[in-house]
Amino acid sequence: MVLETLAPWAKVKGIGLLATGDFTHPEWLFLMKEKLEPMGNGFLRLKTGTTVLDAPPFRGLPVLGRPIAFILSSELSFIYSKGGKVRKVHVMVLAPDFESVERINRRLQAVGNLVSDGRPILGLDVRLFCKMVAEAAPRAVVIPSHIWTPWFSLFGANSGFDTIEECFEEMTPSIFALETGLSSDPPMNGRLSALDRFALVSNSDAHSPSKIGREANIFDTDFSYRGLIDALRTNDPAKFLATVEFFPEEGKYHYDGHRKCGVVCPPRESMKTNDLCPKCGKKLTIGVLHRVEELADRESGEGRPGRVPYRSLIPLNEVIAEALGKTPECQGVWDLYFRFIREFGDEHTILTEVPVADLARVSPERVPEAVDRMRKGQVSIAPGHDGEYGQVRIFGQGPAPESCPSQMSLF
Repeated sequence: MVLETLAPWAKVKGIGLLATGDFTHPEWLFLMKEKLEPMGNGFLRLKTGTTVLDAPPFRGLPVLGRPIAFILSSELSFIYSKGGKVRKVHVMVLAPDFESVERINRRLQAVGNLVSDGRPILGLDVRLFCKMVAEAAPRAVVIPSHIWTPWFSLFGANSGFDTIEECFEEMTPSIFALETGLSSDPPMNGRLSALDRFALVSNSDAHSPSKIGREANIFDTDFSYRGLIDALRTNDPAKFLATVEFFPEEGKYHYDGHRKCGVVCPPRESMKTNDLCPKCGKKLTIGVLHRVEELADRESGEGRPGRVPYRSLIPLNEVIAEALGKTPECQGVWDLYFRFIREFGDEHTILTEVPVADLARVSPERVPEAVDRMRKGQVSIAPGHDGEYGQVRIFGQGPAPESCPSQMSLF
């Protein structure tokens, strides 16, 4: 997870603009200054002469010749008491330049330890943080992260708020975009009329380079920081075109559940037991769907006015793995994955645009059929719950996938 690796993986995935993450951490900020240079539009790129990963399986890929742009970003965790409850809220910040980042960091250093983690934990009311950012870096933008997850979010069942105004008070007008998280999709968010005025973005933690772009946003705007922020602030469908989504059931907090007892249930079932685990009697972890039901003022299926279109996708290596009956990280799966990339350019194009007949030229296996089924939403999903990802199947239950053959290690 370094810049020289993130750049080629972003291009393989079809991502043109990637967030840097962690600008609050001094060492990562130092590395960014060493490796990145301004593009003159509020974005950054790897400095001329910086060697991106040039080894199998990337060597010779056509996408490596095109530079990837980076936008300065960081995620922060706020834990504080408000209204007689402990609140735990995550937000991300976008910044236009290193000077803005340094001003924000100087203010935060007086509040907490920025060295301890890439996502620092601060005992500050997030409302005051928004005020701090507005004063220190007026062009920076605060976006609440994964707003529905139970433990650390704006609307979290365990530590969040019921309204945006309750959280941000007089700073609410400075919030114009919300990040919806893996466990919800646009129709779920559309059930709250209070969210109609916000741009609903879909971002995803990478965790490893190969998982970049599990969720993403598609823009048609001036390729600049100003153009991006304007598209979000105005929520103009001519500029903010669409989002790329997980199937929300695959998110690890979609349904209610108690992982330790193997209990998973939809909101209607958990309400029958007063949200208690039927096996041990302890409180269930309340999932995103349940929380949406609590706060919604529209019925399921009612449309949000001017809603940005979306597509629910499954990562290509997972599609290939199921078609071949193997695990997603098998070498054979990645070999076929990069054969597709060399032929068609990038993962997003393969998942959404390349005709199934063309895919069949590269792989006579069931992969083209799997891609076609995914495009049509013909998937079955065991919903995620209590921190455990849901299981998406394209060809029904079927046999368990084969494990990769074991391989000797150097040590």
